[in-house]
Amino acid sequence: MNCLKSKLFRGDARLAGALVDHARHVTKGDHGPHVRKIQSAILMLEGGAIDGKEIEAQRYGPTTARAVLAYKNRRGIINRSYQSAADDIVGIMTMRTLDLEMAWIESHDLIAGVRT
Repeated sequence: MNCLKSKLFRGDARLAGALVDHARHVTKGDHGPHVRKIQSAILMLEGGAIDGKEIEAQRYGPTTARAVLAYKNRRGIINRSYQSAADDIVGIMTMRTLDLEMAWIESHDLIAGVRT
């Protein structure tokens, strides 16, 4: 069951899980291709800086966490049922927003291609 719409995220079971399951949130310490895809999307959509070593290692480290937090703050991604401020976790709401924004950009040819 993969409900991801963007080319960047589509077909990634780990990210599809983060879209629907609280237990599959992506957090500091995670690593793998799914983290690299999040890093790519954040850099395309939000800018900022993620340490090259984190990107190379596909690791959700402190600079990835800061970039995710900046992305969430700018968009007001807060689960108000239990939060008063954004956190640096890629959970259901964040994954949904990242996916929809990437799908929109891809569908409007605003990027030449997406590296994964």
